[in-house]
Amino acid sequence: MKQPQQQQQQQAICAAAATTAAMATTAAGSGCEGEKKAPAINSELWHACAGPLVSLPPAGSLVVYFPQGHSEQVAASMQKDVDAHVPSYPNLPSKLICLLHNVTLHADPETDEVYAQMTLQPVTSYGKEALQLSELALKQARPQTEFFCKTLTASDTSTHGGFSVPRRAAEKIFPPLDFTMQPPAQELQARDLHDNVWTFRHIYRGQPKRHLLTTGWSLFVSGKRLFAGDSVIFVRDEKQQLLLGIRRANRQPPNISSSVLSSDSMHIGILAAAAHAAANNSPFTIFYNPRASPTEFVIPFAKYQKAVYSNQISLGMRFRMMFETEELGTRRYMGTITGISDLDPVRWKNSQWRNLQVGWDESAAGERRNRVSIWEIEPVAAPFFICPPPFFGAKRPRQLDDESSEMENLLKRAMPWLAELPICKHSHAVGVPEIIEQPQHAKYWCR
Repeated sequence: MKQPQQQQQQQAICAAAATTAAMATTAAGSGCEGEKKAPAINSELWHACAGPLVSLPPAGSLVVYFPQGHSEQVAASMQKDVDAHVPSYPNLPSKLICLLHNVTLHADPETDEVYAQMTLQPVTSYGKEALQLSELALKQARPQTEFFCKTLTASDTSTHGGFSVPRRAAEKIFPPLDFTMQPPAQELQARDLHDNVWTFRHIYRGQPKRHLLTTGWSLFVSGKRLFAGDSVIFVRDEKQQLLLGIRRANRQPPNISSSVLSSDSMHIGILAAAAHAAANNSPFTIFYNPRASPTEFVIPFAKYQKAVYSNQISLGMRFRMMFETEELGTRRYMGTITGISDLDPVRWKNSQWRNLQVGWDESAAGERRNRVSIWEIEPVAAPFFICPPPFFGAKRPRQLDDESSEMENLLKRAMPWLAELPICKHSHAVGVPEIIEQPQHAKYWCR
């Protein structure tokens, strides 16, 4: 009876190995033996291309790995949800505490899409050093990089024109021009993620005068196959060298989806690899694409611990959450927790991955996710009650139907997500809400 189980396990391991190998080969673009090794990726440029909210945990630290989130990355990159016939792994926990052995930065040679390769090993116990390193990484702020990002216009990508650089960006990032020259001009050299050097002529001219990159720019646009809507990033690193990265507007599924492995094989592979590693406490390799993944699925252990054990989550709780905006900016949005439930109760029961249902204050915030994880949010200290506070001091009964209806409408207009929740009704006799007993996590609930 054990033989079929052993064969099934072996097939799963082989599928995981095939998936990992294929991903490494396709994503890294590696060729035959003896081929020149790719140069190391510049960390500042990699992080600038990854986005302002991406921060990789350091090697040697403790992390929490969520296979459910990893599976979501595959679904997002393949633009296909997990099929029902993809097997589940009941022995695979929803989260694994792991030691992060290694982190290497990569960029796709064809698209310049950045990704990271991590080697994880599940642990049942951990040393003091790994725990301290995780806590130290949480306290350290991400180094500030001098950069500017611009979304390309049709004029920027035209073969007849150049690249128009915002004045403040040119003055901040580029070496200063000699304005005694007419017109002021200089030659710039910038290195991309693959250590290729691109040369541009930087000139200040026109009516009104503006900074332009002319000679060499059209060669860069055609070489990188850039279109209007894509973005370019210029970085001045700590050595005052100029670096150049790109971010594509429309992320197409990688070639691996059609030529090497199907979407289902990818899902099976990553789940089988994680299940085998969890059963044997053995190392396994994952690939993290910060722009394809809806959110990080390898979380620093200290960040996870702080979020889970320092916050008492409840319905109606107010929070802030940071989002990336246009051209690598950031902004906090306010929201409210409206529900707590499993995202996938069949495959991942009792998982903490995106188990918080939320509503956003701004009605125009439709592109924001309606589910988040606890470590993504920052609870607001001030309490927020779904029910408006009662009014005291009334000496005689009042007709509150019209006033209550008006209050409900005002609240729904200010916070659209309230339309999905029961609205509080006050007792006409005493003006005090009637409290309904709810599960422990439902802190503020009334009728």
